[in-house]
Amino acid sequence: MGRRGLLVGAASLGLAACQKSQPLTASRTPRLDMKGLEAGVAALAARAAPGVLGFGLMNLESGESWVRLGDRRFPMMSVFKLPLGAAVLSEVDAGRLNPAETVTLEAEDLSPPLSPIADAWPARAAYTLDELLIAAVSNSDNTAADVLMARIGGPGAVTAWLDAKKLEDIRIDRYEREIQPAMSGMASFRPAWKGEAAFAAAEATVSAERRRAAMLAYMADPQDTATPIGMLTFLRKLDGGELISAGSTRRLLTIMAGSPRGNDRIKAGLPKGSRFAHKPGTGTDQGLSAAYNDVGIFTLPDRRSYAIAAFLSGSTADEKARAALFAELGHLAGHSVG
Repeated sequence: MGRRGLLVGAASLGLAACQKSQPLTASRTPRLDMKGLEAGVAALAARAAPGVLGFGLMNLESGESWVRLGDRRFPMMSVFKLPLGAAVLSEVDAGRLNPAETVTLEAEDLSPPLSPIADAWPARAAYTLDELLIAAVSNSDNTAADVLMARIGGPGAVTAWLDAKKLEDIRIDRYEREIQPAMSGMASFRPAWKGEAAFAAAEATVSAERRRAAMLAYMADPQDTATPIGMLTFLRKLDGGELISAGSTRRLLTIMAGSPRGNDRIKAGLPKGSRFAHKPGTGTDQGLSAAYNDVGIFTLPDRRSYAIAAFLSGSTADEKARAALFAELGHLAGHSVG
């Protein structure tokens, strides 16, 4: 692993780009167990092969951090809905968006699975923006995410917001309705494909070879990616109130903590009584996982808080094995913070 692939003991991620150890500022919390993290994550990374594992852990009080493959770009999949949610709440803070505003969805607003909102259409078509925010961040609804993205100006507007917050290591380039068909080698999404069964039937018309090639191309594409360092920086700034107002920060973290998805991943390994505000992301086809991710902030019962980011790309393990590996990452993180 190259020097830029492994960061240990950085005082803050504002200095992390150079990947050098720095002295810690005064802190009330124990230092991270760097040796334990290095050995433990290396063993889990070897187990994940041929998948590539990127991982980062940060003490949000002191800024001390440990990162593996910190500047490698990984496909985000639904993890992008976390920075999207922050960008939406930034518009609320600025008074340009009212959470109570109602949007009535048309057929052309629907997006591919996962989307309970698309499944329910047209029996239900009207949602408040706040309902869409919860659906996108907590339940990973693709229609909700795409409608919110369009409402605040599209991927370009989200990119401009990220750049303004100096979060250049996170890229949001496309709508889910563009990403999902492209990674399966399909034509542009159409409303007739809404729902798991209809989308799977359309996907089945594409040859296995073409789908595999499309998945590999997606994995190599720098679009819609993040680095572990970039995600830790985002989480640090979110926790520190540098991205959105205090009220909006609490709102976003509460939505993240209430997510029913991915709770068999990192959360399953964290110390008992921990609170985990997180956003998972997954993309798998024909036994190849382009992305299996989980990022967030966990708070221990004694109120110490840590940012954590795990990205796995290219795994051929099944869902149960991937979840178990991430649960072990959670256990390792909990053990390493003392």
